[in-house]
Amino acid sequence: QVQLAESGGGLVQAGGSLRLSCVASGSIFSINGNVMVGWYRQASGKQRELVATITIGGSTNYAESVKGRFTISRDNAKNTVYLQMSSLKPEDTAVYYCSGLTARGFRSWGQGTQVTVSS
Repeated sequence: QVQLAESGGGLVQAGGSLRLSCVASGSIFSINGNVMVGWYRQASGKQRELVATITIGGSTNYAESVKGRFTISRDNAKNTVYLQMSSLKPEDTAVYYCSGLTARGFRSWGQGTQVTVSS
């Protein structure tokens, strides 16, 4: 199973933008590896929640709270999945995690990256 590492978090003012990157130690998508990669977030004192996913076929899915503001994309040549976040709100503040899911249901996680949006 490939290892995932997130980067790109930081402090930004409300209305600003950030791009998160999830880099895999090998092929981020493969038939025998990840068939779906997603971004999740966990705010302090809350449960981890889904933000966006992208499949090996390129289909995407978003949480209602981020539709129209966040975009998930991939660069297979760089073994990277991105999360472009725009029009950020203070309620987007959380630790953002990248996760891979195999066809057999095995899930892997990165270490997370902190995103803080100030009002």
